[in-house]
Order: sequence, then C-alpha cells, then structure tokens
Amino acid sequence: MITCRKMNAAEVPDAFQLLSAFLTGDEHYLASSKGYGDRGFQGLNDALDLFLECPDLGFVWMAYDDNEVAGVCVICYAISTSMGSLVAKLDDVSVKEDRRGKGIGTALLEQLKDQLRRESVTRIDVSVHRENPDGRRFYERLGFVALNEERLAAVI
Repeated sequence: MITCRKMNAAEVPDAFQLLSAFLTGDEHYLASSKGYGDRGFQGLNDALDLFLECPDLGFVWMAYDDNEVAGVCVICYAISTSMGSLVAKLDDVSVKEDRRGKGIGTALLEQLKDQLRRESVTRIDVSVHRENPDGRRFYERLGFVALNEERLAAVI
C-alpha cells in the first residue's frame, strides 16, 4: 500500500535524500539547471527549511510504501488570474529508482490531487523537458494536457 503525506521536520532527511538524487542525477533537470540558478545542496537545504517555516507557500509531498520513503515531489502555491483561485506548481517529481514502474508515481500524484482539492486548489501546473517523452506521457495519462507554451526563467 502506498501512502502519501506532507513532509514534516522528521522527514527532512528522507526528502533531502530523494530530492538531492533527483537534482544531481536527472538528465532533464540538469539540462536546464543553470537557467534555474541551481545552488546545489545549500539551495535544497534552504528550500526544505522554507517549506517547514512557510507552509502557506507550499510543501514537499512524500510517498511511502511499507513505511519506507519511495517518492517525492514539491508543490508551490500561486494565484491564477484566469481562474481567480489558488493553483499549484508541481516540481521535482521523483520516485526511487528501485521502485519505478510499481505505481508509486501514479499514487503520488493521485493522492496529491485529492489533497489539493481539499485545500480548494483548482489546477496543477507542471513543465516537462522537451526531450522527456516518457515524462510527458506519464502526466498526460494522469489528465494533464499540453499547453503549447514554453517555460522561461530569469534569475534575479
């Protein structure tokens, strides 16, 4: 059984382990990381602290199977002027390599959708690297639709 929940202070080491593996090993993230202003492990540490200190800005969503961490993603809240409501930006979705293909990613996002509905969030936005067709198919299978736009970033 796969259970998911928001990260708490005791789970920071698990989140750090999964997210650092993603941020240092995912070829699609690495292809864009300079544009994001990646600050490495210090940036990740600061972000995890901010999620605990400022839960109104977002959270880290953790997936567990048999009481062991198996997957993670990050949610940041925003206000949509087109919808007039709270929306969520989804980032850094990752499942432990030895757990992939076992439904953890699907459970992670389906349970996330339930959580966000309870919080009156009306949309989830995610971006997928152009050279990641498997990622795109994964999100489309879960109800995401392509928007015919390209994400840009400016470090300030």
